[in-house]
Parts: sequence; C-alpha cells; structure tokens
Amino acid sequence: MQHKCKVSVIDMKCFDDLQAKYLADPKSGVCPFYHVGDEFIFERYDEQDDFWREGNGTQCAEAWDCISRYIYTALQGGSIMRNWTSDERIMIACCNDGTRPVIFKIERIDYKVLYVNGIRDDSDNQKIADSLRKISGVSGVNIKPKFIEVILDNKNISDEALTLAAESAGNYKVTCID
Repeated sequence: MQHKCKVSVIDMKCFDDLQAKYLADPKSGVCPFYHVGDEFIFERYDEQDDFWREGNGTQCAEAWDCISRYIYTALQGGSIMRNWTSDERIMIACCNDGTRPVIFKIERIDYKVLYVNGIRDDSDNQKIADSLRKISGVSGVNIKPKFIEVILDNKNISDEALTLAAESAGNYKVTCID
C-alpha cells in the first residue's frame, strides 16, 4: 500500500473588523496566495519527495507550518485525525492568519501500484482500468507510463482481487503489486 496526500482549499475567511483594528493595511482582504478550489497533491516515491521540498513552492510558509504535520502523517499512511473526523483519512485545518484564515481539507489517498506485462497500447491500458474500476472499493485508476495506480477507498481489497481483475481483461500478467 502506498499513500499520497491531497490538500484542497475549501474556504477562505476575512475578518474586516480585525484587519481595520490591527493591520498596517486595514483593507488587506482575503489571502492572496490561495483560492477556493485550489488542489495540491503531495507524493513520496523515488526521486519525488514533495514533503521535504515544502510543496515545491506551492505553499505559503504560514500555512505550511499549520498543515505540514497532517500531510506528513498522510504520506506515512497514518491516521490523520483518529476519532476527531468521521474519516481518519481526512482532516480540516486552517492557516494561522487570524484576520484572513484559509481552510484546508487534507486527505490521505491510499493506492496500490500494479506492474503488468502484455500491455501494448492505450486500449490495453483502458481494458485493464475498466476491469479494475468494477471492484467495489476502487475509487480510481491512473494509467502511468510504467505502471497502473489503483486508488482505494477500502484497504481490504486483496492483491489477488486486483490481479484477477487486471488479468481477466485480456492476455495480461501482473508481475508485481506495491
């Protein structure tokens, strides 16, 4: 099982009264760095390690200070906030700007990587992806140049079930599942 972390900006607030009272620019407005709907995917594999590069410049330092612990936990496959949120893979957090906070949804994405022999072209990839999507608990399939990512809503999906689905799509052989 491998893990990614998706961070989404779900809301932004602005407290005009606090800005007017305390800020050098009393009309600063909402945070200029983020926008509602922004999404960031953090990964840790091979040469890509977004966490240690602080999101490769995609994050405000103040926000990073507040959300990085949850991102790190998600990338390690841990419970982001056990018994606090209804789904331990999700956390709602905000930056520490008291006059214009940004609200984030932080999600752990669980997935397995399938290496498959016998794929010749995009139609083969599509057949395998369609077959994998039929498994209950599979929420997505991403075709990559050298492997297939299977996004899981349910950690209990066995490697055997994934292998059977991929191999039943045609003359394919799953060689490895990470």
